[in-house]
Amino acid sequence: MNLSELSIATMTLVRDSEEEQLLRDSLEALARFNLPVYITDGGSPLPFLEFLQGFPNFTLVEGAASGLFAQVKHSLSAAYASGTPYILYTEPDKIFFFEKGLSRFLEQATLDEQSGILLASRSAAGLGSYPAFQQMTETAINNCCTELTGQPLDYTYGPFLLNRRLVNYLGEAREDLGWGWRPYLFGIAHRLGLTLQEFREDFLCPPAQQQDSPRERIYRMRQLEQNIRGIVLAGQEV
Repeated sequence: MNLSELSIATMTLVRDSEEEQLLRDSLEALARFNLPVYITDGGSPLPFLEFLQGFPNFTLVEGAASGLFAQVKHSLSAAYASGTPYILYTEPDKIFFFEKGLSRFLEQATLDEQSGILLASRSAAGLGSYPAFQQMTETAINNCCTELTGQPLDYTYGPFLLNRRLVNYLGEAREDLGWGWRPYLFGIAHRLGLTLQEFREDFLCPPAQQQDSPRERIYRMRQLEQNIRGIVLAGQEV
């Protein structure tokens, strides 16, 4: 794709030194693409904010935004205001994707006015490298999204390109939607007759994320609940 048509939206929140180092390494990898990146921070320490401000292509979006969905919406709105036809949404810790997959993802992206969503998606081998409980919850989300859109894709890996037109519809969603904003937007794209496609590769689970725990499983349950709410909300409007 023509990279001049693209901006990136993400969000950050540093809670401990280990997370800070991961985000520093990951966002340094993202900065190498020299694309405009719009970041809403949720309350990280000043040294980390100064680190972000050191990249000329990074914009820290001003204004308070508390909570996942509010941060995401804030960043997407800033990317929308930049005027680029397409926006790449990504979580900020996707260092393996930034280093090993993003170049090919962008090179092979073929978009037009009817493009709605282009997902970075895992192969069966990629999904199978994740903890069993995460596989279960994300497979359930994928199946429910497929029921809504008719497209059997991997909706839960993370990064995806979206048509800027879709950003306006986020204003209609409740602030407590959490991770449900993603399938909600996928459903809106389907409702509008825009295409949903995927770029599938063996995006393997990073070693640091292969360990499971009771706390992690509760987190995945929370994600599942929020995603289902987003799917139901979109289904009511399709």
